[in-house]
Amino acid sequence: MPALADVVAVLERHYPPRLAESWDAVGLVCGDPGADVRRVLFAVDPVQSVVDEALETGADLIVTHHPLFLRPVHGVAATTPKGRLVHRLVTGGVALYTAHTNADKAVPGVNDALADALGLGVVGPLAPDRPDHGPDHAADGAVGLEGLGRIGTLPAPETLSAFVRRVARALPPTASGVRTSGDPGATVRTVAVCGGAGDALLETARSAGVDAYVTADLRHHPSSESDEAEGPALVDVAHWASEWPWLAPAARRLVAGLSEQGPTVETHISDTPTDPWTVHQPSRESGATDEGSPS
Repeated sequence: MPALADVVAVLERHYPPRLAESWDAVGLVCGDPGADVRRVLFAVDPVQSVVDEALETGADLIVTHHPLFLRPVHGVAATTPKGRLVHRLVTGGVALYTAHTNADKAVPGVNDALADALGLGVVGPLAPDRPDHGPDHAADGAVGLEGLGRIGTLPAPETLSAFVRRVARALPPTASGVRTSGDPGATVRTVAVCGGAGDALLETARSAGVDAYVTADLRHHPSSESDEAEGPALVDVAHWASEWPWLAPAARRLVAGLSEQGPTVETHISDTPTDPWTVHQPSRESGATDEGSPS
């Protein structure tokens, strides 16, 4: 079996820590680098239900997109939810590794997986990380520019209402579903995507001239201002759902990378929904039309 250090080396070849934002916390959270790894569980969030799944399936390592700690801590006593989670990981012999904004920017990464799930042909990043440099070559041969978000094109133009149905079918179901702002009959061909919270890139998407922008956690005022500025149609999805498509390709790349140098691992994709919103009750008079609100 490969050692945890070998698994981390492959993950960091695909998702270099240097790409992470300065405020981010990525890498190995807990675990002995010399320990053997037989089974790896991939999930979006490092939460108790995912740890339960790891222990039930005999995973030696959990790889998550979201970090467990983003602020400095001075102790992990089992008197807080995160402290209890660390204790369960350590006593259960389960390591935890996170790849966050480095996986967002990597080529291919979280945003490539989201674009691929929607059937988009990627033409480049929405916000290049290094605009003065040439194309980057990923460990598996993919070529592109590192950066946040992606811009892509649909195989053929379709209406916004048809595109929203495409998004709803492509992503795992959530209580909040998919919301959109725009003319349901408008034509969509070019699309920007940003997995996770993406309203900071609204102006970037508008400047790019795309027809629609798919992201999560859109706030009221930036969305309203984008609409007033005749920006792209906005397609708001659940944060967890927008990043979940990355798990399977990340698992495949880990297996392939390890197999090049020796023993590999068994991987599992978490089927535990960790979206925090669990119930959605439509307003009695929401004003939404059937055409603009996919079921």
